[in-house]
Amino acid sequence: MALAELVAFALFAIVTVASSVGVVLVEDVWHSALFLGVALLSVAVHYVMQQAEFLAAMQILVYVGGVLILITFAVMLMREDDTTEVVEA
Repeated sequence: MALAELVAFALFAIVTVASSVGVVLVEDVWHSALFLGVALLSVAVHYVMQQAEFLAAMQILVYVGGVLILITFAVMLMREDDTTEVVEA
């Protein structure tokens, strides 16, 4: 394994672990979904490093393209509006 490959693997391993921890620890659901997208994309990069391009493409199409979009729609639909005004009679 060349030094450049080792550095790239270590970099994306750190990104994967950090964003996975961010998914669990962040309280805001929107930011948690963004961290999940970063984690899924970095796993796809790991697949490319292992010459598994088909798995990387499926990772991006199915998980990042499908599941993350569904999570994003669910988050946007379930958010409460903070700008409600109280009308006094």
